[in-house]
Amino acid sequence: MLVIPAIDLKDGRCVRLRQGDMAAETVYSDDVPAVARQWQQAGASLIHVVDLNGAVDGQPRNLPQIEAIVRTVTAKVQVGGGIRSIETVRRYLGAGVTRVVLGTAALADRSLLEKACVEYPRQILLGLDARDGKAAVRGWTAVTETKATDLLKELEGHALGAVIYTDIARDGMLGGPNLAALREVVELSSFPVIASGGISRVEDLRAVQSLGPRVEGAIVGKALYDGKLEYRAALAALREA
Repeated sequence: MLVIPAIDLKDGRCVRLRQGDMAAETVYSDDVPAVARQWQQAGASLIHVVDLNGAVDGQPRNLPQIEAIVRTVTAKVQVGGGIRSIETVRRYLGAGVTRVVLGTAALADRSLLEKACVEYPRQILLGLDARDGKAAVRGWTAVTETKATDLLKELEGHALGAVIYTDIARDGMLGGPNLAALREVVELSSFPVIASGGISRVEDLRAVQSLGPRVEGAIVGKALYDGKLEYRAALAALREA
């Protein structure tokens, strides 16, 4: 199972938010490529990047920083946040990004999702963000009445690369992942699943890994930046499991 470090971008800097609140940020670095290099040197083969401004505005806002990350590391880079047109999908993948994440777009514009999956099979990820089981959109600023699991069922048959499941209530809180909800997603999905939100300890990673081989990885952010989880130690612990 992959341990995937997160780089969240806001106003050109690497930050972390609490539960997606744009006003509750902690700035970790102004040198975004250096952060990516640090995770690669620690052993990361995949880095998860989120354009937080883009997620709210609906279009890329930190593209220069993302392009700099791709130029700096040989690790694979997946990007989400504000990807709501096929032109943006093409722009990111053309710039060397390995995979892109569609969240709001998967709810609002199914034709975009279908077109992207046909044009770039297995390079499109579904960002399934949920609060109390309901799908959230527009950078988590709005919660829909659509059950996250219903959305997942509707998208079976598309050539998605994976599903990233984020429990918003757990994100940035270091309280552990929502294993019950994650288990339901793993059981329902025919796609690989990536867990996100709340992971703060090696035990959390092992619990996610125990959900089975369909779990591709776990995205970790705040715990790594705050020093509560050491990346190399996490990799070693999972290899021993």
